Amino acid sequence: MIAGFAWYMLRFRGADEDTRRRGRQAIAAMLVLNELSWHVWAWHYVGWTPQKMLPLHICSALVWLGAYGLLTRHPTVYEFMYFMGIAGPLQAILTPDAGRYALPHYRALQTMTSHGLLIIGALYLTVVEGMRPTWRSVRRVIVGTSAYIAAVTVVNVLIGSNYVWTLAKPPSASLLNALGPWPWYLVPMILLGVVNVLLLYLPFWWIDRRRVRAAATDERPRT
Repeated sequence: MIAGFAWYMLRFRGADEDTRRRGRQAIAAMLVLNELSWHVWAWHYVGWTPQKMLPLHICSALVWLGAYGLLTRHPTVYEFMYFMGIAGPLQAILTPDAGRYALPHYRALQTMTSHGLLIIGALYLTVVEGMRPTWRSVRRVIVGTSAYIAAVTVVNVLIGSNYVWTLAKPPSASLLNALGPWPWYLVPMILLGVVNVLLLYLPFWWIDRRRVRAAATDERPRT
């Protein structure tokens, strides 16, 4: 799905503002409707509780943040969409957490769709709208996400939840299983997040580096 959308969105590069805006609105609408369908399903079949259904997991929060970013093209929101909206969902797609439900169950499809749309939204703003992160973006996202995890941990303690898996590992298999017991796995979990952010910034660092070298070459006096 992601590869297909990525290829299709190339057609929007250079399109007029109205066309590009409709593309952003479509992705935002799919994000929100897909997320709302999960809440309706949970209410009907398994029960809606604040310990499970608040949008406090990073990817759940990014659904609403991403929809806002797609509609407004807010630069700071885009930074979080690009770094966390690609790194987090990519890990979730590789090791999906849909509880006891597997494909082709609705819950598994909804989970994959949600994370796929987060990646697509971030790529759309980057490829079609021409937005890009900077080195300062890296610092803001790392500090902001760390502060968010700390705040969510406080919420977990207060209401007995486990958002962002700060108090225990998820029940299904995930990368956290290889990172040691609680609470020690939190350190490599955060470090892996930092590494993912740096890797996602690497293409832009390389582009900037080549531009600086090219500019230096052009300014060099000819003999």
